[in-house]
Amino acid sequence: MEAIIMAGGRGTRIESLQTDVPKPMMEICGKSILEHQIDCLKLQGITDITIVIGYRGDVIKNYFADSVKYIEEHSPLGTAGALFYLKGKMKDDFILINGDIVFDVNFEGMIEVHKKSGAKATVFTHPNSHPYDSGLLRCNKNGQVIAWYAKEDERPMWCKNITNAGIHILSPEILEKFESPIKMDLDRDVLKPLIMQGGLYLYHSSEYVHDMGTPERFRQAEADIKKGIVREKNLRYKQKAIFIDRDGTINKYVGFLKDINQFELIDGVAEIIKKINKSGYLAICVTNQPVIARGEVTFSGLDDIHAKMETLLGEKGAYLDDIFVCPHHPDTGYVGEIKELKFVCECRKPNIGMFIRAIEKYNIDIKKSIMVGDSETDRLAGEQVGCSLYFTSLLDLALWLKEEENAI
Repeated sequence: MEAIIMAGGRGTRIESLQTDVPKPMMEICGKSILEHQIDCLKLQGITDITIVIGYRGDVIKNYFADSVKYIEEHSPLGTAGALFYLKGKMKDDFILINGDIVFDVNFEGMIEVHKKSGAKATVFTHPNSHPYDSGLLRCNKNGQVIAWYAKEDERPMWCKNITNAGIHILSPEILEKFESPIKMDLDRDVLKPLIMQGGLYLYHSSEYVHDMGTPERFRQAEADIKKGIVREKNLRYKQKAIFIDRDGTINKYVGFLKDINQFELIDGVAEIIKKINKSGYLAICVTNQPVIARGEVTFSGLDDIHAKMETLLGEKGAYLDDIFVCPHHPDTGYVGEIKELKFVCECRKPNIGMFIRAIEKYNIDIKKSIMVGDSETDRLAGEQVGCSLYFTSLLDLALWLKEEENAI
């Protein structure tokens, strides 16, 4: 599969750090952002690479010479206008990458999901620490995008942290709409219109993709490269996770939480989860929700509650990599219960079905992973699945993380 890297922009918000080069050529840990990207692609056998150049494009051409191909913008064409020059030249689906992001992702997984869905376009999404100024997507259970909120759009009060990361796979069919090389926006003019056609899907992953939009984000990516976090988050490698119970651990315990207005984060939890995000561990919520089987909360109602949780965490710069739910309940006899969900299952803690799903999805090394929960069922689940440590609260975990950081 061919890869196109959009590297024509200037990067005015960050150019104060390195003023003499275009943003994609800014050096981070001894290599330019573009070089990090190209190395990741080539290591996975993606060697047919084209760079779209514009501002100070000569710097890019002089550095990479004939090792890649080029498309040159003679005037700014936005984030998509230069795709006009690919029209009629692309016979197969291709990867499209923003030139100002640091990443290390397993493209094989994304390509597989794209082909299986039959999508016209697939967007790489992930949770990030600043969803409030990122494009947020909503999808159905099949990964088909049903809504897209740009950062300036009016949004629902509560949104899941599913952000556009700047990596895409596109069908050459999309290029047919380009009639001339005019300034176009990839998200608004190309991708969002596909939603009504049912042709836009997402690939949601915990892998490392970090934009260089501000000096603070640049420095964070630099620190993550030095710590090895960028490479280690690639799902080709074994991951380590912190499994977190929900009720009484993330949010204040109110018994069976049935109303979204009952949901409140425990004080200080967001700050601790933010530390998990920076530690290299995955933050994965595993929660028994028998209120579904009892008929007291619908699946869509639970989604709304979790959207509130993700929004409140995102406002503090924290995120969960995933949420696994057991909707079942073993006991019958409740008015309004959902009978097909009333059985003894393998996923309800202290059973380990949710953990197994997470291990398979994220290639987790359970012996390097940790369980955090406020109940005996949490402790037993963590013990049965093989977690190395168990903590009764996120505060206790935070103390351990601090000790580990000091020991390094």
